[in-house]
Amino acid sequence: MTFRGTYTALITPFRDDRIDTAAFKALIDRQVAAGITGIVPVGTTGESPTLDMDEHIEVIRLAAEYAAGRCQVVAGTGANSTKEAIELTQAAEKVGATGTLQVCPYYNKPSQEGVYRHFRTVAENTGLPVMLYSVPGRSGIEIGVETTARLAADCKNIVSIKEAGGSVERVNQLFQAVPADFSILSGDDPLTLPFMSCGAVGLVSVTSNLVPEVLVKLVQLCLDGDFTGALAQQKQFYPLFRGLMSLDVNPVPIKTAVALQGHCTEELRLPLAPMTDAAKAQLAALLREFGLLS
Repeated sequence: MTFRGTYTALITPFRDDRIDTAAFKALIDRQVAAGITGIVPVGTTGESPTLDMDEHIEVIRLAAEYAAGRCQVVAGTGANSTKEAIELTQAAEKVGATGTLQVCPYYNKPSQEGVYRHFRTVAENTGLPVMLYSVPGRSGIEIGVETTARLAADCKNIVSIKEAGGSVERVNQLFQAVPADFSILSGDDPLTLPFMSCGAVGLVSVTSNLVPEVLVKLVQLCLDGDFTGALAQQKQFYPLFRGLMSLDVNPVPIKTAVALQGHCTEELRLPLAPMTDAAKAQLAALLREFGLLS
């Protein structure tokens, strides 16, 4: 399996501190109807740090069940413990995931040799295709370009990277270093167009929880080489992309936006806190500007 196209980093809806299964199923159905390539349950946007192990696996199981083969299910099963990442990944494979997203180990700040050995060991212990996830703003370190190229060469099931470092230059460097069949995906909605103009072939999106059809169109325009059309799409929706990432820390604005539309509750788990009244008013105004809220 290859990773190419538009993927949604799903929120995890809660109700009374439990997974809201009805809201989660409806969210996935909307994604599929919009033509999304795949869903990514239990990533950062899915509040993975606040889920216990059983809940983590249950969200993946539900995602696979609700997707029912209609799109890829790329489970967020990375960890800063290699042993834990293997256990989560193997569990995800058993409950129906079709791929795994592996975040760069965070907090313990391993060397690049440690990063390489971590991902290689995870890959050796699963049959799933692996999408690496470099997000230095949260992990404290990045997956180096040379490390990425080394993993792509040495591990046949490490086939992609979600690049969330905010650097077009790094995408250029990756594109030079990795094999032609190794895919680079943008990890930032506002940077989709510049990243894809430099060789990325898709996006793992936050905004697509709210407007999947918008991101599907943007990515497809880029894949078709219609960068003039993509630029028009980017210009129209950039304020929405930016607002959903700047009014508060992700996933607070996107979950609040989906809740304002009535699709789930605003419930978050600590240490995430609700938006301030002022920020929520700005968010509501932004949604009304785009016709997403009456």
